[in-house]
Amino acid sequence: MSTENEGAEVPADQSAPSAPPAPPVPPAPVESAPTAAVPADRPEHSPRPEPATAPLPPTPPAPTEAPAAAHAQEPAHAQPPAPAQAPAQAGGWPPPPPAQPAYAQAGGGGGPAWGAPPEAAPGPQAPRRRTGGLVAAVLAAALVAGGVGGGIGYWAAQSGDETVGSTTVSSGTSPADFKRAPGTVAAVANKALPSVVTIQAKSGGADGEGGTGTGFVYDKEGHILTNNHVVASAADGGTLSATFSDGKTYDAEVVGRAQGYDVAVLKLKNAPSGLVPLPLGNSDKVAVGDSTIAIGAPFGLSNTVTTGIISAKNRPVASGDGSGGSNSYMSALQTDASINPGNSGGPLLDASGAVIGINSAIQSAGSGMGQSQAGSIGLGFAIPINQAKNVAEQLIKSGDPVYPVIGAMVNMTDKGEGATISQQGAGGTPAVTADGPAAKAGLKAGDVITEFGGKQIDSGPTLISEIWTHQPGDQVKLTYERDGKPTTVTITLGKRTGDN
Repeated sequence: MSTENEGAEVPADQSAPSAPPAPPVPPAPVESAPTAAVPADRPEHSPRPEPATAPLPPTPPAPTEAPAAAHAQEPAHAQPPAPAQAPAQAGGWPPPPPAQPAYAQAGGGGGPAWGAPPEAAPGPQAPRRRTGGLVAAVLAAALVAGGVGGGIGYWAAQSGDETVGSTTVSSGTSPADFKRAPGTVAAVANKALPSVVTIQAKSGGADGEGGTGTGFVYDKEGHILTNNHVVASAADGGTLSATFSDGKTYDAEVVGRAQGYDVAVLKLKNAPSGLVPLPLGNSDKVAVGDSTIAIGAPFGLSNTVTTGIISAKNRPVASGDGSGGSNSYMSALQTDASINPGNSGGPLLDASGAVIGINSAIQSAGSGMGQSQAGSIGLGFAIPINQAKNVAEQLIKSGDPVYPVIGAMVNMTDKGEGATISQQGAGGTPAVTADGPAAKAGLKAGDVITEFGGKQIDSGPTLISEIWTHQPGDQVKLTYERDGKPTTVTITLGKRTGDN
């Protein structure tokens, strides 16, 4: 468990005609319907040279609207077909137009094509399938839309800036006027950030080693709540400073530290007026799945906000500060909000912006529960604020932490079968303190504690984590096994002051 200190359209060819040019007209008049005239000023390509002897094919009888239909089939800007690809009909060009297709009327507004003469009354129509007509109508509409769009794009490309306005669409509401609803992550973060500080801790040695962590305003007197491991390196002769989100920095000093709880309280020197403490929530009421917001300085990146949910509750966690000293124990809130070295000591907020925990440790891939520089893998742990608040009040009052105890030494390495009371304590002392809470409840060396306060116990660290969620003097039910037989007793917790 790591607790590190933490595109413009391409214009059409200007010479491209909007429809194929009309073929050469022979001297003899043709008694069929007149063809659409090509304006003199329209740019056009000349067809490839045709044999001089190629006469126009005779025009078959067709409805007078056939030329219009033929034009309606052809999309705008279509290139004239190459004569080599045209089918050989009497050696001429172009081929005779087909009879009017089914989509000529179903595909658009019912009017003639551009340049066609007025339409005569249509003759009887051959029966046609409605499904094919509907599909073809959509195709014809798409072709017309594509042709119009291409024409507009060509015109816009050829027009100067003086005649064409900007096509950029701007929002009607500027960012300065945008109102974020209460309860959104942005609103919660905006309100909480001014009360969160980035802590710089430096040891008193010649090299001035230290690190970066996070804390938050606990009260209007300038007390800052954070992790013990954030400030431990500067606690004896080092220097501490706290920088707010507005960039203002203040020197700070340690008021008290609780190594076992991993909680510390600082006091700002020359604290500014108008400090706004973060509201404290009730960590006992937190439910798995509740939204979470973490604020901190991961890898020194101050004022970083991440979000997630409560992934689990009452997660037994033993964490170390990397110095080889004693571990800290907590019955932690687990969250998948991104937490990295430097987030330690920062607040874990609920959706309303109330503090429900102090971010303290992370599980890193392949690192076990020890020290690691690895980043977040979505397993972060926070000290429940109900516990941290009790510790903070003790530190502000006396400077020393107070721990509840049962008066027995348990094995801290075995796991899975409960917490086993050791055969002897440190330095050969008895594992069960004479006249202590465990002794008065009848426990002996070798007993295996399997339940405490209604919570299952699988190891020594889990037992300590649960004990420290209570207060000295609390009466708690405890179940232990001796020779395979379970026994439940009520134990009254004792008290220990200080970390030594």
